[in-house]
Amino acid sequence: MKNSILVFFILFSFTCLAQSTSKDSVETRWQMFTYDIGNVFKGIGYSYSRPLHWTGKGWATFGYTMGGTGISYLVDTPTSKYFRGIKEDVPNVIRDYGFNYGSPENNYMVTGAVYLTGLISKNEKLRRTGALLISSASSAGLLQQILKSAVGRARPLSGKNKDTYRPLWAGDREFHSFPSGHTILAMTNAHAIAKQFKNGWVKTGIYTLGSIPAISRLWEGKHWLSDVVLGVAISIFTVESIDRYLDSKYDQKYNDNAKKLSWNLNFGPGQVGLHLEF
Repeated sequence: MKNSILVFFILFSFTCLAQSTSKDSVETRWQMFTYDIGNVFKGIGYSYSRPLHWTGKGWATFGYTMGGTGISYLVDTPTSKYFRGIKEDVPNVIRDYGFNYGSPENNYMVTGAVYLTGLISKNEKLRRTGALLISSASSAGLLQQILKSAVGRARPLSGKNKDTYRPLWAGDREFHSFPSGHTILAMTNAHAIAKQFKNGWVKTGIYTLGSIPAISRLWEGKHWLSDVVLGVAISIFTVESIDRYLDSKYDQKYNDNAKKLSWNLNFGPGQVGLHLEF
């Protein structure tokens, strides 16, 4: 499964190579590497500083996100029961993919492969994509680790209810539920890669692959629905923030004329879904 994930990202890298011609061949790879790594760290810092610059629209978006998370919190118990009940009906290959794709070691293996392909080929678009993937995963990943330890929410598989917390309790993994780390890593990758394409069907396929690890956390009993919802929101906001920063650092832009992505949660009898428009 790990190899299949890596193959997907290698194929993606070659697709980007076919779409873009390098314009920076006069620079040495060491110069490119130091420039890119600098942008990775600056991008992380930029994403953390954004709340200090929020205006009315930014705070409104934050409010909508908290509202959506709160609504999903109300149905955490029945949705957890439903998804855990269908676990044995899910094919093993999908279950394995859901776990492996969202794990940190696999995430950095594949995002590193994208960046190294761009560095070796001196392809700015791939280098920028790699920088976006690495900085987004690092920024959102660190944030979720802090939140998990600070909030100390019990996981569904612990046998405790959704309202059980041990704030600032970092020693017990059963109290590291909020938000979902697998969701964050998978969706930061999906959102960053989907920005490379204009075709709606391609985007849909990428987001579908990215959503499987998120949903897998529900049937595995690792997270509640509200953990996953907030994880998706953190992923999208982090990628968008760092991508705007990288716009000022690289000539290659992503689909300048493309529509902005919008998203909302859909609830219905026996179902829950994330609706994306692009």
